[in-house]
Amino acid sequence: MAVIIELKHVSFSAQHKDIVRDVSHQFEAGKTTALVGPSGGGKSTVLKLSAGLLVPSKGTVRFRGQDVSFMNREQNLAFRREGAVVFQDSALWANQNLDQILELPLRIHFPRMTKPEREQRIQEVLTEVGYKKELSIRPAELSMGEQKLIAFARALLCQPWLLFLDEWTESLDDAAAHRLISIVQERQAAQHTIIFVTHNLSLIKRLADYILVISGGTLSMRLTKEAITSDEDLVRYIEGIL
Repeated sequence: MAVIIELKHVSFSAQHKDIVRDVSHQFEAGKTTALVGPSGGGKSTVLKLSAGLLVPSKGTVRFRGQDVSFMNREQNLAFRREGAVVFQDSALWANQNLDQILELPLRIHFPRMTKPEREQRIQEVLTEVGYKKELSIRPAELSMGEQKLIAFARALLCQPWLLFLDEWTESLDDAAAHRLISIVQERQAAQHTIIFVTHNLSLIKRLADYILVISGGTLSMRLTKEAITSDEDLVRYIEGIL
């Protein structure tokens, strides 16, 4: 088993409150893992810790064996280029238009890319996710579903091999959700690594190779796809905590 992300005895606290406590897990490269559990149980925090967006209060997060906290600038940029995040609230810059938002990752990670090349790449990902409106507007002028499409497009721009997706089909109509699910399935077929948070059991059954149950800030259960599709009692348990 090739490990791409490892959490080792990771804890995270904020405002004197323990949010994640002593979580250890190895995410297998080329596999898809769903983080599930009750609201407020720590799923999104575990996702952000795994993506290196939060610094653990205790423990270590490793990317390909290297402690994320001790990466130099070049190593950190390589990690950011290989891994991309879609946030639950989309996290689009309010004071930037969509074109500026989408250009920024390309400017950072591919500084030699020309303006026409950036424009071409942006149009490629917008076509892929199905966004058709203009780019001169700001996020506030979009619906929540449209914001999610832009956030997903931004995550695809640098062609990452590692995707962190937080409630990524929320606020989307059925057609848009189906399109993004198809994109994820294409990445799965290409052996990309995907870690996602969802409350959607059908999505878990459809996509996940592994399921981690996060409850009360702890990793309470590790499951395989086979377990969640064959054990009716287990399925009812998962349904009850989503």
